[in-house]
Amino acid sequence: MRVIVVGCGRVGIDLGCRLSREGHQVTVLDEEASNLEELPPDFHGRALEGDPLSQEVLCRAGIEEADGLAAVTRNDALNAVVGHTARVLYQVPRVVVRCNQPRFRPIFELFGLQLVSSASWDAQRLAEMLTSPRARPVLAAGHGEVEVYELTVPPAASGRRLAEVVPEDVGQVIALVRSGRALHPSPEERMQTGDLLYVSTAPERLEQLQRRLGEAL
Repeated sequence: MRVIVVGCGRVGIDLGCRLSREGHQVTVLDEEASNLEELPPDFHGRALEGDPLSQEVLCRAGIEEADGLAAVTRNDALNAVVGHTARVLYQVPRVVVRCNQPRFRPIFELFGLQLVSSASWDAQRLAEMLTSPRARPVLAAGHGEVEVYELTVPPAASGRRLAEVVPEDVGQVIALVRSGRALHPSPEERMQTGDLLYVSTAPERLEQLQRRLGEAL
């Protein structure tokens, strides 16, 4: 994936390095050169100094070809505007933003942006939201040790038993939504195309869960 991280604070550095280690093409953008100097030597992406509100700077960052953008500065208004610009003007497929102050949540919701707000685990969650298209984090407990993910059942998985895809050692299906109605399914429930599964699992098991869903496909 080609990902732009706007903001080179603690969260931006953590996220940029995490994505870089996973093999993604990462550009970290910040208007302060001194912040970019904090990137560690093992960061293999690109560091770019410039105003993220400038379309010229965003184009130099590669926004026209980007697969994802994360706006994680300490300025909520800036995050909202950059996220909205990426989503609407440049049609970046995956846009997630950090919300620092709860009072600004209505702005993000008005723009239809996916957001994270817990400083203790938002870099991890942002990475998941950018790179795991089938799994959308919807709830975290504690400091993110356990999360609830929303997964959509594709046509090829229709008819498979829940227990085949989500055994107890991987996670727990806490709800299934079918045609707008929520169910508390048994392990023997057969999935149908378009079902929404809400699965509780540890973040480090998400990749295994994704693989099992892929095997079911």
